[in-house]
This record gives sequence, structure tokens and C-alpha cells, in this order.
Amino acid sequence: QGQLAESGGGTVQSGGSLRLSCTTSGYYYRRLCMGWFRQVAGKERELIATIDTAGGSDYVIDSVRDRFTISQDRTKETTSLQMNYLISEDTGIYYCAADGDSWGKSARYCYERLRDFSSWGPGTQVTVSS
Repeated sequence: QGQLAESGGGTVQSGGSLRLSCTTSGYYYRRLCMGWFRQVAGKERELIATIDTAGGSDYVIDSVRDRFTISQDRTKETTSLQMNYLISEDTGIYYCAADGDSWGKSARYCYERLRDFSSWGPGTQVTVSS
């Protein structure tokens, strides 16, 4: 089992942007399903975006698709979440996730597999002030 490290959170005004990064160690990065979860106040932790690092396909849930983008840098073995036009409802803790057994199909397949992820790191706090 590898390790994941999230970074890039912070406090931003409504309408602003943040870019979160997840670095991996102990994984073969090019054969992973990677994803970003978030937990906002009063709600369960939710998987919001996935990427298949082998093929590069990505998926973002409908509610944030017009504002969030998931991407990867294979040379840095990093998965990022670009968040634009942030609103107060985006405030929460953001976590990345990895699955080394489900790569090579599609980001939607990754989404179904990563929903059972449970090896949480500390996450990174995102606070959007109005």
C-alpha cells in the first residue's frame, strides 16, 4: 500500500480558484485510478472526480463539472484538482484516493471502484469566504 499526500488547500474568497495536488509514493503511478473526495459540513464524504492514469480519461461529477477539472502530471506522479469559481458550499476537507487494481478501463470505472476507498490521509482544508 502506497502513501498519498494532499496539498494546495487554503482560504479563498468566493469566486476565486485553488489548485489541489496529490503526490503518490509507493505506487506505480502509471497504473492507477486516482480520485478526489471532499467532505463538506453536514454531508457524507463524496467522490467528485477521477482519472485513469494509464489512459488519461477523466470524470467529474455533474454538480461541479463546470468548475472543477482533474488532471495529472505523470513525470511528477501527481494528480491535481483545479477548482474555479469557488463558492461557500465548496468549503470542506479534500482527500485524494488511489486504487492500483482498477486501472486501464475508464475514469467512470475508476469512479465505481474508488467509492469504496478507505485509506484516508489528512486531506487538505479548503475554505471559501463570502
